[in-house]
Amino acid sequence: MQPISLIQFLIEARRAGHINAELSLLIEVVARACKRIAVATSKGALGGVLGMAGSDGTQSINVQGEAQKKLDVISNEILLEANAWGGHLAACASEEMEDPQQIPDRYPKGNHLLMFDPLDGSSNIDVNISVGTIFSVLHCPDGVTEPKAEHFLQPGTEQLAAGYVVYGPATVLVLTFGHGTHEFTLDREVGSFVLTRRNVRIPEQTAEFAINMSNQRHWQAPMQRYIGELLAGKSGPRGKDFNMRWVASMVADVHRIVTRGGVFYYPLDAEIEKQGGKLRLMYEANPMAFIVEQAGGAASTGRQRIMELQPTGLHQRVPVFLGSKDEVEVATNCHLQADGTH
Repeated sequence: MQPISLIQFLIEARRAGHINAELSLLIEVVARACKRIAVATSKGALGGVLGMAGSDGTQSINVQGEAQKKLDVISNEILLEANAWGGHLAACASEEMEDPQQIPDRYPKGNHLLMFDPLDGSSNIDVNISVGTIFSVLHCPDGVTEPKAEHFLQPGTEQLAAGYVVYGPATVLVLTFGHGTHEFTLDREVGSFVLTRRNVRIPEQTAEFAINMSNQRHWQAPMQRYIGELLAGKSGPRGKDFNMRWVASMVADVHRIVTRGGVFYYPLDAEIEKQGGKLRLMYEANPMAFIVEQAGGAASTGRQRIMELQPTGLHQRVPVFLGSKDEVEVATNCHLQADGTH
């Protein structure tokens, strides 16, 4: 069978009425930008892109208060530049910027809003561990010509498309626009993404979990109890052994789950309680939840479905539980029972 390219797949989706021409173009442009990021990351030390951003001995800090890597800045600029002139966007927002970026007046504007984390897991860059890009697409409210932050504050259920690209041994794009989750692998010889898995399904049950155990002492009691049961293995209440995996790159951890099942947890704990959680709702939690749910998985905050949250800020943070449906349900029920609401 002849391989199906991303562009052919999008044409197929347009004919089926799943997406319109503008959204198709937007996805093409984002994928093209991610190919440029893949080239930059693959060069490593040879490309002069490793290490921290900043000059004159000063450290560059993003809006999240986090130190920026050179590739954070480079990836952000690549995505902004690629999406500025295509006529498919009204505005875009990045985890690296405090406010949305307007489309310059000299370029045509479209009806979509794009949000992205340009390089998730960038702390792993210098040690050559997989990192990635996450993106989410929303409809720009009718009549809005210069979108502000409040126009992006739509629940995850309103997403038109979401995806991530993992830059690892292979560069892989995982995409959904509400009609299943699909995987494309970059063929470096021809320079195009090729469909390698259609309608990906995440097993409902699993014996593998990903969590940062170094934060265990700060977790809330329900999470302490739940993870304790997993660690107890066959002799514990769950009656089976669980394996733990933790890459500390959300894209890499989620891609493992999309590939073979598992669960990913970043629960609320005493150290991050005031900020609401660790991961960003708009740039990480919502798009990943959309992808995982469309693959038959589940995504919650530990107490409610992530995609039903009404966002209150562009950089809002939330707890994240996602992956194999049955296991996410067990972990969520532990919290709801402790709260007396289940």
